[in-house]
Amino acid sequence: MKIKKGDKVRIIAGKDRGQEGEVVRVLPKESRVVVAGVNVAKRHTKPTSATTQGGIIDKAMPMHVSNVAMLCSKCGPTRVGYSMDADGKKSRVCAKCGAEL
Repeated sequence: MKIKKGDKVRIIAGKDRGQEGEVVRVLPKESRVVVAGVNVAKRHTKPTSATTQGGIIDKAMPMHVSNVAMLCSKCGPTRVGYSMDADGKKSRVCAKCGAEL
């Protein structure tokens, strides 16, 4: 997967289309990402030792990685490409403008 934890992304499909957020968690086996504040569902939880407060909580649910696009600081939503440095180090770059992501 070309999207990593901490990346800024824009939602390009689904009910939250157009919203932007930061990737909180990546699930590579399922090709899904969790974006902060996006695709939020209500979950009814019981009080446990970990969570002493029960009730209805808002939880960010995973969405498919094809529904998000990386945000380039210069040109907005873009695809991710790779380039090799002079040292032979691989880095992620913007497919539109070539800026490092």
